Amino acid sequence: MTARPDLHHERALWWSVALPLALASLFFNVAVTASEFDVPPPVAFLAGGAQSAGLMLVLSRPRAATALQFVAVVLFAVAVPPDSPSTWPLTVPGMITLTAHVCLVGVRATRRAALATWWASALLLVVVAALDPRDRPGPDGLAMLIVYPVVSGVALGAVLATRRWREVRRELAGARHDVEVEQGQRAVAEERARIARELHDVVAHSMSVVHMQATSAVYRLKNVDPAAQAEFAQIAAGTRSALREMRQVLAVLRDDGADAELAPVPDLGRIAEIVESAARAGVPVEFRQAETVRAAALPEGVALAAFRIAQESLSNVIRHAPGARTTVCLDLAGSDLVVSVVNDPAARPAPPLEAPGRARHGLSGMRERARLVGGSLEAGAREEGGYRVVARLPIGGRG
Repeated sequence: MTARPDLHHERALWWSVALPLALASLFFNVAVTASEFDVPPPVAFLAGGAQSAGLMLVLSRPRAATALQFVAVVLFAVAVPPDSPSTWPLTVPGMITLTAHVCLVGVRATRRAALATWWASALLLVVVAALDPRDRPGPDGLAMLIVYPVVSGVALGAVLATRRWREVRRELAGARHDVEVEQGQRAVAEERARIARELHDVVAHSMSVVHMQATSAVYRLKNVDPAAQAEFAQIAAGTRSALREMRQVLAVLRDDGADAELAPVPDLGRIAEIVESAARAGVPVEFRQAETVRAAALPEGVALAAFRIAQESLSNVIRHAPGARTTVCLDLAGSDLVVSVVNDPAARPAPPLEAPGRARHGLSGMRERARLVGGSLEAGAREEGGYRVVARLPIGGRG
């Protein structure tokens, strides 16, 4: 798992803070203590370098850096002469460096580790003052034993408070994101439920009425000839099949975790059925399927898209070009399955099946089905009259 970009940015920010602090600490702890406080230059260089290295190391190895920092504090405390004008057991540059170190621990480590480091640093000064090998008078170290804990404690408190504020902001941002995701999922679920209710209450009911009328027509009507009886039986069978698919769609809409097997997944073999259905509706349809298509192993998604595109195209012919001679063709072109539905001009005027002005989504739906499997769809009027729909669906697309 890769680190988040904001964490990289934050680390880079603290490194940019630690580096100038380390360089400034090196200068003051070496130059000032050697020239102003009479600390031997080798000791000043060794202890000052250790404190500067501790500031850089604290971002990656806080324990080792703290140990290095404490050793440098002890070296300076022992090396400062009793008659030096410097504060003791910490010089002012040393106090600033140690405070900066504790604050960086508060940034890098846990709060418990930061507080433990602060307590340990304050206790270290008490131990150094108590065990002073040069027998300085007690009041010499009293001021620093009070000033350092107060100054470093305030600075560490500010760092921890800022850190907690940033954490709260991140938590709030995460909570807001979770709420937005949950609201989006709830909206999708509510919309799915609404669509399911509409399908059940309106479409399924109307289809049930059609099925009932087609089934009972031979009993309600007198002198129905065998051809009409067969037509009513075919209408009833078609509505039963549509109702089965409707129930499957409703099950998928109402249950996000529904098994994929519940979803209707027709294959190319059922295109012949819709061709026959269109022929019974008065549309002369010719169905052509290349042998290479029959032998090909088509992904499930491609087969479903091809079926739905052919189904919608034939439905459009029935609605808008009744009686038009139509050809449905399935072929392979390279690695693509090509589905084409071509119809001549209508043989008779189309009856008004839908209210005028209603939005039609059939063509956009076909394009979306083709896009989802990595294919494309072209549709448009023919120069000689009629309409043409051609979909190219890659067999290697998503199934």
